Amino acid sequence: MKALHPDDARQLGLGQASERTLRRWSAGWHEHGIMGLADGRLTPVLRGHRSISPQVAEAIHAVHAECLHRSRVGMKTKERMIHQFVWEKHGKEAEKSIPHYTTLSKVWKEWFGPEGGRQRYLRSAAAVETGASTVTITRPGQVVVLDTTPFPVKLLDSVFGESITADLTLGLDAFTHSLVAFRLTPGSDSSIEVAMLLRDVMVPLPMRPDWTPDMAWHYPGVPAALVTEFAGHPVAGRPFFAPETLTSDHGSVYKNHHLVQVARTLGVLVLPARAMRPQDKAACERAFSGIQSLLLELLLGYRGRDVADRGADPEGDAAWTVDEMEHLLATWIVKIWQNRRLDQYAPTWDPGGRHSPNTLFAAAAARDGIALQIPDLDLYHHLLPAHYVKIHGARGVKIGGLWYGGGHPVLTDLGAFPSPRSGRHRGKWAVNRDPRDCRQVYFERTGQWHTLPWNGLPSSGDIPAFGDARVQQVLREAARAGLKPREESELLPVLLDLISAHTPVAAWPSQLTKAERTERAREVARARATERDRAGPAAVRSAPIAPSPVELVQQNRQAIDSERRRRREAAVPELPAPPALLGENLRRHSLFALPSTDAPDDCESVEGGPL
Repeated sequence: MKALHPDDARQLGLGQASERTLRRWSAGWHEHGIMGLADGRLTPVLRGHRSISPQVAEAIHAVHAECLHRSRVGMKTKERMIHQFVWEKHGKEAEKSIPHYTTLSKVWKEWFGPEGGRQRYLRSAAAVETGASTVTITRPGQVVVLDTTPFPVKLLDSVFGESITADLTLGLDAFTHSLVAFRLTPGSDSSIEVAMLLRDVMVPLPMRPDWTPDMAWHYPGVPAALVTEFAGHPVAGRPFFAPETLTSDHGSVYKNHHLVQVARTLGVLVLPARAMRPQDKAACERAFSGIQSLLLELLLGYRGRDVADRGADPEGDAAWTVDEMEHLLATWIVKIWQNRRLDQYAPTWDPGGRHSPNTLFAAAAARDGIALQIPDLDLYHHLLPAHYVKIHGARGVKIGGLWYGGGHPVLTDLGAFPSPRSGRHRGKWAVNRDPRDCRQVYFERTGQWHTLPWNGLPSSGDIPAFGDARVQQVLREAARAGLKPREESELLPVLLDLISAHTPVAAWPSQLTKAERTERAREVARARATERDRAGPAAVRSAPIAPSPVELVQQNRQAIDSERRRRREAAVPELPAPPALLGENLRRHSLFALPSTDAPDDCESVEGGPL
């Protein structure tokens, strides 16, 4: 510093700096980042506008309150209302002190913001006290933002190979901006997909066979071998933790009794965003735009941002199946997104530094540590929707119009005894069911989960999966046909007729409507997701292979053949004797037929010697 020329030192701001000043800057840098270098003596306080007198300030606030009540008006009208208020309240002399329109417009924006939203939303925003719902985010998992958007790429279903539309549900950590979980659902998503997404946030992501070693767990502080030992499988480089607060919009999948039950089970606080306020979850909205511009616009089948910007035939250009797209998104998130530099989301303690989601999580882990709280497989059953029912003897329990667990040992031991539960569901037992696969339900007894199958399942259990929407369709079809299904076996033929694709010409895959094919493809995809969730993260998935479009036809054909075989065996308990051959009776009475070698000699059998 002494070697610097005085003019150069003055231009660099070091003209009056000493060793004590450098030490103070160093301490301020470690505590407040670059703002710690600011000299408070040289930073003047905002002095406001001299032309804004108390009378004018009173008028501005009064006009602002009145404009919130009225319809939307322009700034020129607000200026005239300010003049009217001052003239009537303080006289014509005070009106002369009102500043120019430009000054009033500048003051209005400084005090109340640009106010570019709709009038009804400005009123609802003003009704909320400023700063009442402000949350300061200081650690990973403190706030996880959830949102769902239509996937902008046309996909191929896994059954018929036709183009379908899917929904993408994201879970983003507000501190590190890590994409901690996602779900790709054919058609529209439901609360069960959101519940399983929250389970994915808490479970470490397993490595897949085609992933490279640089995508494995590499966060300092916790060795990869230790995480692998806790998880039971090699872990990829993606943060996992127990969320503390959830922020979402007011969609139906986020505001229902099931999500309330899931939040209570996980001990999570739900903090919904304000209605029609995308800025409350701007990070997640920005993540959707980032995924679209960095990845999805490069793929075939991209639909564009608007119908007017859509390509000539995005449905015909679709080339990715749902499983292939899920694998691509998982690989892209771990390999690219987690290592991408965050220009606009630098932390407050280092606003000018270079950071990525992985470096932010590593810094938080070095400061606070990593909690290796990995849930067990039973969490899947706890997050399913609970139904409170009574046990009806040998028939079991009735859920959603179907009977489950008839003759099961667990229900037989309980008999018709009421549950010790009190309160709203007094005397009832809690049974959990996955609405994506209604072939079985789950019942907890003494800390162990038991699977209760549907009473209408055949003994072989070879029947395609069906969801709750299909169950309601079966019941409506049975009622329309005049059936009174006292036995569950009466519903099985109706179910097979509904989901079968190997029946007369009207039900061939080529003759089904697009809506019917899409609904069946969504049902198969949800059933596969159920199997993966039930198996847990240990079931590592490899790169998906495009399935055959005739997969459903083969499954239904096997189910129908096995059901017909069971009926034939039940009708004829013993195998009948085979009928005689057509020429056997003629040979028995023919004079020219030679005797059998095993038959006795007729000559020796006659007493008295030869004839």
